[in-house]
Amino acid sequence: MELRHLRYFVAVAEEKSFNKAATRLFISQPPLSRQIKQLEDEVGVTLIDRENRPLKLTEAGEFFYDHAIQILKKSDDLRAMTIRKGNFDNTLSIGFVSSILYGILPKVIAHFREVYPNIEIKLYELNSWQQTQGLIEGKIDVGFGRLLFEDASIRRMVLREESLVVAVPIGHPLVKEGRTSLRLIDLTNENLLLYPTAPRPSFIDYVLELFEARQLKANYFTEVRELHVALGLVAAGEGLTIVPKTLEHLRNQEVTYIPFEDGLITSPIVMSVRHFDKSELLKTLLNVTYQIYDAEGFDYKKERI
Repeated sequence: MELRHLRYFVAVAEEKSFNKAATRLFISQPPLSRQIKQLEDEVGVTLIDRENRPLKLTEAGEFFYDHAIQILKKSDDLRAMTIRKGNFDNTLSIGFVSSILYGILPKVIAHFREVYPNIEIKLYELNSWQQTQGLIEGKIDVGFGRLLFEDASIRRMVLREESLVVAVPIGHPLVKEGRTSLRLIDLTNENLLLYPTAPRPSFIDYVLELFEARQLKANYFTEVRELHVALGLVAAGEGLTIVPKTLEHLRNQEVTYIPFEDGLITSPIVMSVRHFDKSELLKTLLNVTYQIYDAEGFDYKKERI
């Protein structure tokens, strides 16, 4: 059984016609029919009920189609990742979520450039889900995000847990009361400005899950396009938002940042790479990240590539 047999079968299954599938595949109909018959002989069962018009898959055919689609996708992903790996020596493409760019990622990149001054670095703002797709499709080589997704092709490393804080307008009652820490329950009836609206899932979903995990509900929240919009609206007195602690320097003349009680509300910083990718560039990037963490006094659990 070869990959072309799977591609031929998928085309027939989706077009429900040998003629239409042949046109889609840019081959003539008779050899396509022969290839499908050879495939059925090899697996030992009938995959396509030819008595129906349009053609219909047998029960075994439906099963075979579902798995053929997965195999072809894995094959295409492997090709894209391998091509990207072949071009890895001269460039490093990094996906990031905005909250990490406003944190220490610039320092990490600056130190990495000192080690590899001739490597071209390309930066792409992608949410955690888009980073997964970018790695699979060969668009990026490494991603820095805040959400964990399961994918057999991708290795996730939680670099550290970053404390979250609440961004509050300077004239808000919580500030006037002199509150030095907050709990999630204190925010259930506040207007929360959550970001980003798209694509989903995003940090919005992570924050809402924090409430749900404690049997709480954010009763009033507004979804906004991105982090800076949320902070701008906080500065205007339109509500509160939740941000990573490393962003406390943003709009700090108009916004007060109040930590959560005991620093227990955190967000992971996740480094994602293609599984089994052990490039020296990635090892250096990870080591540089840990050097910055040490300099900043961050707690973390060391991972290895």
